[in-house]
Amino acid sequence: MVSQPTWHQRSIGETLVALSTTADGLSSEEAASRFAATGPNELPGVNRVSPWAILGAQFQNVLILILLAAVGLSALLGEVLEAVVIAVIVLFAILLGFVQEYRAERAMEALRCMAAPTAKVLRNGRELTIPAREVVPGDLVLLGVGDRIPADLRLIEAVNLRMNEASLTGESNPVEKRVAPLTEVSLALGDRVNLAYAGTDVTYGRGRGLVIATALHTQFGQVTKMLAGVEQVRTPLQQNLDRVGRILAIAAGIIVVLIAGLGWLRGEPLLEMVIFGVALAVAVVPEALPAVVTISLAIGVQRMVKRHALVRRLPTVETLGSTSIICSDKTGTLTRDQMTVREVWMEGCRCTLTGSGYAPAGDLTLTTDGPHERALLGYLLSAAALSCDARLELEDGAWHLSGDPTEGALIVAAAKAGLDPDRLQARAPRVDEIPFSSERKRMTTLHRMAGGVVAFSKGATETILADCSHLASPAGLLALDAAARERINDATLAMAQQALRVLAIAYKPEASRADAEHAMVFAGLIGMIDPPRPEAQSAIAACKRAGIRAVMITGDHPDTAAAIARELGILGNGRVVMGAELDAMSDTELAHQVADIEVYARVSPEHKLRVVTAYQAHGQVCAMTGDGVNDAPALKKADIGIAMGVTGTDVSREAADMTLTDDNFASIVGAVEEGRGIFSNIKKYLMYLLSSNIGEIGLMAVATLAGMPLPLSAVQILYVNLATDGLPALALAFDPPESDLMQRPPRDRQTGIFTKPVVLLMLVGGIWSTLVNVALFAWELHLGATAGLDSAVTLTRAMTMAFLSLVLIQFFKAYSFRSDRDSVFIRPFANRWLNLAILWELTLLLLVIYVPALSAAFGTYQLTGTDWLVVTAAAATIIPVLDLTKWLIRQYFTLKTEGLPGVSWTP
Repeated sequence: MVSQPTWHQRSIGETLVALSTTADGLSSEEAASRFAATGPNELPGVNRVSPWAILGAQFQNVLILILLAAVGLSALLGEVLEAVVIAVIVLFAILLGFVQEYRAERAMEALRCMAAPTAKVLRNGRELTIPAREVVPGDLVLLGVGDRIPADLRLIEAVNLRMNEASLTGESNPVEKRVAPLTEVSLALGDRVNLAYAGTDVTYGRGRGLVIATALHTQFGQVTKMLAGVEQVRTPLQQNLDRVGRILAIAAGIIVVLIAGLGWLRGEPLLEMVIFGVALAVAVVPEALPAVVTISLAIGVQRMVKRHALVRRLPTVETLGSTSIICSDKTGTLTRDQMTVREVWMEGCRCTLTGSGYAPAGDLTLTTDGPHERALLGYLLSAAALSCDARLELEDGAWHLSGDPTEGALIVAAAKAGLDPDRLQARAPRVDEIPFSSERKRMTTLHRMAGGVVAFSKGATETILADCSHLASPAGLLALDAAARERINDATLAMAQQALRVLAIAYKPEASRADAEHAMVFAGLIGMIDPPRPEAQSAIAACKRAGIRAVMITGDHPDTAAAIARELGILGNGRVVMGAELDAMSDTELAHQVADIEVYARVSPEHKLRVVTAYQAHGQVCAMTGDGVNDAPALKKADIGIAMGVTGTDVSREAADMTLTDDNFASIVGAVEEGRGIFSNIKKYLMYLLSSNIGEIGLMAVATLAGMPLPLSAVQILYVNLATDGLPALALAFDPPESDLMQRPPRDRQTGIFTKPVVLLMLVGGIWSTLVNVALFAWELHLGATAGLDSAVTLTRAMTMAFLSLVLIQFFKAYSFRSDRDSVFIRPFANRWLNLAILWELTLLLLVIYVPALSAAFGTYQLTGTDWLVVTAAAATIIPVLDLTKWLIRQYFTLKTEGLPGVSWTP
């Protein structure tokens, strides 16, 4: 059976037959019938996230569920105060997460503006303007400058027609359209020049096209369907915290059973032991953890807003902190998506231009700077500007282009040379023109000037050069001999090798329309490119210092992509691979080669998705930046998708986790730093808290096993838990980042929070706390018995000493655990919130010990100044112990990894 040709292979006649339509379009009745059969030409509405769904998502956290269970159990056992405090902390964490994500969702709605509102069609032989949703297959759509394509079209007329397809294919230059059928079966979207795609724009010329696909059947719609099949992955932080929650839930259950069982076996009342076990279990579970995590993420989010980045979901900020590779789109992300003249070639002289985009700001530098060279450059740029139809307008402090991007670049270049396009047109009004066509590859305009009518022509070098007889030079006109033609061709080749798009400029004095393009004077060459964003190069360099690899992945031409990547520092010794090469690779082959590839060019949405998946299969935490429809599936699949807010499409923003509201690639570096700082602060909190919990449990376990009285009461345990798991812990969420944070390699997503050094620090801190507190408790019991004091008084005094010592040790730990690698004496009081929290908690501690009512409620003894000195000195020993442990860890892991290539340790 012979397969049907694809749309780009069919002739116009075959297309009309296949669509059962005519060159005059459909009848109204037939259009209505087809609309009933195919449905509206629109994509399914974006799923709006309801406030209830956002609120419900806050409860999908193991720790939150454990703490809610603790609230119920505490209330059931009569510990109302404890239940209320935990409930308030949990509620705070839930509300904070809800508010942030709700605000982000509402902000995203303000960016939704993609669909084409209307379309011009031919029905019953008459031109009509209808809502784009009413377009049906077989409709004949009329196209003009500025129109957005409402559906996929097979073009049947193209008069100088060019389209901007960057949002779909990634091609930075407008694509010249033709109507002739194409012979090749498998062509990239950007090479199917007789088709037009929904969501793209007409930048030049006019045309007509038959609708071949609407709604989900368009290329735009195919990308939307791909999004539905992409599953988003949980962030490393979410995975780590879920693991922590499960471990702590198991630990809490074991503690309740053991404590209650041992106490009951020793003859203690069972209910009292159950309450005591619940108190210890609650102490094990860090109820402030959800709040600390949420606050840390919210702080990062607010900082990112100030850096023009909108985060939709809080955990995505942390994910950036562990990102190891960024797959970046080129057009509009790494580049400005604004053509810019970089170089001008004239006989005997070259000129380079600085600046980028459509702002007429920049410098011109000539290799030979003399009055004749300046005059020749001015005439060449005047000729280029006069042959343009584009216009630049200043709106709200920014320059905007109306018309073809290439012509906009020529007008800006003339403005940089001090030439005013409006004055040029006034002094040399256009009297005639020979329009551009893809066959002629040139455009010529005729202007009335003081010496008569002059023709100016711009186009491909080979076309212009073939019709020139003379060459303009600083010394005057020269005969265009073979040597001069070779110099021009060499200059064209040199510019093309720099990925510059080259235009040749020529003129003819005393011209008429009949002879305008014959025996012309060759003026020079203009090379232009969509240049890198100025800030992108430094941002990529910062990513490299942070151990993050940047990869370009674009639908643009490989030469252009390679040149931009090399200039930005992305392309070094790696490979440039095209989409066709990816098609020839299996997933296994791609996984083996992906580490050597630095630039992917001429790729489709499916290719981008495969590349992101291949990196993730290697264990990489992959970020994807982009602004086009073609980027959306990869944005959703990536660990974090980063869309452009200004130039980005609605689909890409919906698929992404974060949107850059100023389209500034450099904002990503700030996000990486914020993410690393967030994870670091959460790690500090967990080290501090769990080490303190080990000390608490160790104290109770050792005392119980040694046959001593319980060193703390249930209410004292709960107070210690609230005092250490409260404000000091929350203050660690505000800890300033360490100075070398962005010089460390990315964290392995499989490593998690609890690396060997972190566990060692927690154990050392917890064990030392246990030893100090047990020794102090036992010593006070011994002193009381030796002095013959009342046993109740002795026990109360010993419990107070242990209680005070435990709290003070944990305050010292809060400062020590501000870093898991540096001494506590490096910036010891840099966290002013921690300083204030400790002062507040010390005040409360004094009240608990010395206010009679509180002393009675907490079972404390009024200690003397000497007692405080003893306890403080004992508690302070934790500082040198932890500093020594950090030093040993640094030495051990430095020696362990020394000389091993590719081995590093990131605590």
